[in-house]
Amino acid sequence: MSPRSLSGAVAARGGPGIGGVGREAILRYGIGLGVLVLAIVSQYFVPESWPASRGVYGSLAGDLAIVYGIPIVALAFLVGSGPLRRWAANLRPATVLGLSWFGAMAWLGLAITLVLGIVYAIVDPAALKLLSRPNPALEQAIGDPWLYVALSFGVGACEETIFRGWVFGFWVGRTRSWVVPAVLSSVLFAGVHLYYGTTYGAAAPLIFPTLFLLGFGFAATYRASGGNLVVVALLHGAYDATAYLTLVSPLAGNGARYLLLGVAGIVGLVYYVWEPS
Repeated sequence: MSPRSLSGAVAARGGPGIGGVGREAILRYGIGLGVLVLAIVSQYFVPESWPASRGVYGSLAGDLAIVYGIPIVALAFLVGSGPLRRWAANLRPATVLGLSWFGAMAWLGLAITLVLGIVYAIVDPAALKLLSRPNPALEQAIGDPWLYVALSFGVGACEETIFRGWVFGFWVGRTRSWVVPAVLSSVLFAGVHLYYGTTYGAAAPLIFPTLFLLGFGFAATYRASGGNLVVVALLHGAYDATAYLTLVSPLAGNGARYLLLGVAGIVGLVYYVWEPS
């Protein structure tokens, strides 16, 4: 089955989810969502208000256990494995769909960032100077960048399982339109990256559109592929890994990122122009 016919077939049957949403299911989902948000944002206020916790939050293993481990356990228990059951479904067409959506959303994000940059340069040029502040995610990787390059793929898998698998996947097939859950889950995905807001202040709006768009593209891939998470996890991990690779070599890191975007853009263009309907 071709990627386009697969996408149409999934849309016709309502995706990999099931019909109807009971009150108990929504309640369990809501509790899981609350645990997710609390676990992620806790790293911004718990160490300050509870100094004894700094040893946990200050270690890589402890931070990952809280930010990803707790939500995964909570969502697995409260929501269940249903949205994840087709995690490796339709791998070949999912790869084409994933690259197409990823390329489209990434290049759109770059275009929006460019337009916003021009607006900032006209309206508030001083705010652009805030972007020179060190990226906290990269700062913690300076000591061992290769570790974080490898770790990116694990983090990508965790975030895609959480945000596309459970947060978005719960609604696939349960609502008339997949777009609304995709938008809302992508807003949440972008919003939990609070460190961009606290680091870059007034310049943060230059960063969040790309986060939102990538989340939306990954959600669209999950839905169109019938629930595949492997492809979006690998794309997410590869995209993040290029940022850490710049710590080893700026040329290699930036080259790898734009090579990835270039390949994705070409695949997307070929898919939408030549793929038979």
